[in-house]
Order: sequence, then C-alpha cells, then structure tokens
Amino acid sequence: MDVEGRFQLAVLQEGQSSQDWLERETEERSRVGRQDAFLVADLGEVVLQHQRWHAALPRVRPFYAVKCNSSPGVLWTLAQLGTGFDCASQGEMQLVLALGVPAHRIVFAQPCKQLSHLQFAAKHDVQLATFDSQEELRQAALHHPRAQLLLRIATDDSTSMYRLSVKSGAPLGECGHLLELARELGVEVIGVSFHVGSGCQDPQAFSLAMADARSIFTLGQQLGHSMTLLDIGGGFPGTDHTGVTLEELAVVINTALELHFPAGSGVEVISEPGRYYVTSAFTLAASVIGKKEAAPCLGGTEGERHLVYHINDGLFGSFNFTRLEKDKYAQPSPLSQDGRPLYPSTVWGPTCCPYDLLSTDWLLPELELGDWLLFFDHGAYSISMASHFNGFAPPPVLYTVPRLLWKCLQKRLLAAEELSSPEI
Repeated sequence: MDVEGRFQLAVLQEGQSSQDWLERETEERSRVGRQDAFLVADLGEVVLQHQRWHAALPRVRPFYAVKCNSSPGVLWTLAQLGTGFDCASQGEMQLVLALGVPAHRIVFAQPCKQLSHLQFAAKHDVQLATFDSQEELRQAALHHPRAQLLLRIATDDSTSMYRLSVKSGAPLGECGHLLELARELGVEVIGVSFHVGSGCQDPQAFSLAMADARSIFTLGQQLGHSMTLLDIGGGFPGTDHTGVTLEELAVVINTALELHFPAGSGVEVISEPGRYYVTSAFTLAASVIGKKEAAPCLGGTEGERHLVYHINDGLFGSFNFTRLEKDKYAQPSPLSQDGRPLYPSTVWGPTCCPYDLLSTDWLLPELELGDWLLFFDHGAYSISMASHFNGFAPPPVLYTVPRLLWKCLQKRLLAAEELSSPEI
C-alpha cells in the first residue's frame, strides 16, 4: 500500500506479527534471488511507545527528535498521533511541515543556527527555538523578532553515553547576562531547555537539571520575562535492556516536576525523545554475500574454526552509528537457528574499506551465501547517519502496521481513548 505517495506499507492481518511478515519477505526475496539488505519498521511498536510515554509522563508532551530517524513512515505516524517535533535544521523543518504539521508543534532545538535556517523558521512561523549565546540573541533580534526563545542551559551529563553539554548549553553563571541582553534587545524568552545527554544512565541527572532550570525561571521572571515553558530534552532509552528504563526515569522526573514546577504553576513541559520511539521498532535483514575460513594468522586459532563473512550492510550504511557506541553492537540472529554448532566469526560490511568491520568474535552457526541475519533494535541513528560510500545505498525501509491500528491512524490525531483500546 502506498501511503499518500510517501512510503510503502504492509497492513498486517489479524494474528500476524511484524516478525512473521519479515520472515515471509525474506523467503520470497530468497526465492527470486533479490537479497539486498532492508529494514522493517513496525509502526505498531511506535504507537505502543507513545502509549507508554503518556502513561509514565502524563505532564510531558513529546517533541520527537527528527535527527534520530527521519524516515517518512515514522514521521507520518507521529504526526497522526499529534506529537511535536524537535528539528535541528531547515531540512528537518521542511520534512515535518510537508506532513501538514502546524508550526507551533515544532521546536527549532538548535542553539547555533545557520542564518538562512533561522530565516526559514521566521518565514514559516516556527517561533519556538533554543539559544545559549549572546550571538544567537542578536541574530534572533535581527532576523526572527517574533521568536519565542528557550535558554538552553548546560547540565551534568557525565553518566550519559553522549555528553551534549560539551557543545551546547550556557553555564549557569552566564544566564543572568543573557536574560538581561534579551530584555534589552526586545527578544522574548519564555522558558528554559536542557539535555542530560543521549543514553542517560542516571535518573538524578534530570532532578539536578530541573533544580537549575527552576533557578533560571526565577531569575527570568525577576527580569520581566514570561517564563511558561520547560523543555527537559532527551536522553530516554530505546529499550529496557540498556540500563535505566523509562519508568525509572519517570519516577524521578515526575517528583522533580512536582517539586519545582507543580501542575498549578502555569508551566508547560515538553521533551525531545528520539531513540525512545524508534529503536525497538526497526529490524535489519542483511544477507551473506561472502564467506571465508580464517587462517590462524588472520584471526583463527589452531584447532578451532573461525569463519569470516561479508554482509550487504555495514559501518558506512545503517551501522554508521555503532562507531560511537561504547559497547559492542548486539549479536545478530540467523533467520534459521536449528541447533547448529556455533563458531567465532568475523563479520565485514560490503565496502572496500578495512574499517568496515562489525565484529571479530560473534558466535554464529556456519552460514552460506544468501543466508539472512537479523539485527533487532536497529531504529536509532541508523538510517539518518547512513552514507552511499562505495556506491552502496542505505537499506530501504518497509513498514508494517496492524489492521485495526491502521484504521485509527487514518483518522488523524488519535484520541487518547482510541489509543488505549485493548484491540489496538
């Protein structure tokens, strides 16, 4: 099914799962000799994450971080659900606006903006934006005087996978000067934003950041700014097996909100989840395109087989983001396990580059050319960071959705009671 000319969608029959559909698709591709790598996105999983978010954080409105995965099916689904969008560039704003999302559901969450991108935001009435320097204030005053700005503050993100405050966020000691300058320039500051780092492992990072934000709210109000919006950024996990869970974070966040920004305070709260929404929704299917047996001098061990495989996706494709991950990427699952013995295996991507190496020690059964490997939890920063190096295109995305959910999504902007239906 072609959805508004944007993406191809398979509507699942009752009792059929996205995994069932994927296995059938690989069988059909093998039958006709069409074994290019591809991704399957379960849009039902995206909706389940949305339900879970609202149950855990009812006061926090999600503005999805487009940079994490900008595939059209994901953006379309989230637009139907009524989420906001965190955009970092003109290109990302264009993607979201093209879906019919109104400008007030976009936050231009890029503290350092290219002038033409800021002018694009002004032209299209995207008013909500972040800043962390006096240069950004002056640029907004000249080129986007109707902007409603959030002061991005630095946080302690030392326990996070990626520390973002090393690049963005004003130190607390500079915030008073920035708020005074904004008043002098006639620029409207309506609140504070922060980001505790991607892959946050310490829930207390949110509590500490909110205490800092409260002090800046008070300072802003004393200087005459109408402080009505708090953006608590991202850092939320994509799965429950990478450390802290959403619910564990939510306990700390909800407590800190009640302490510093209680429900009757008149402060709206938003956030910028990215990997939370898409990690578990995507599975990569890649096939074996090359096979060797490693000699001892090439990684093998005397008396032990060590197999070497090449597959048709790698570090220059949808695995690009794994260069940045601290831990090794999760071992793939062969489409057919059937109790075969496992061997230590080296797995290369398809390009000529010697850095295109996925692992030297995955335990895999002996595979043959054309066999499929499945990589689960593959939705975050995979497509958005992929390249066309060596002429290998990133894997295309095929979308699935349960039939009952599809009927609801077609209505646009689902009501909360529809989403909570046990049939969906």
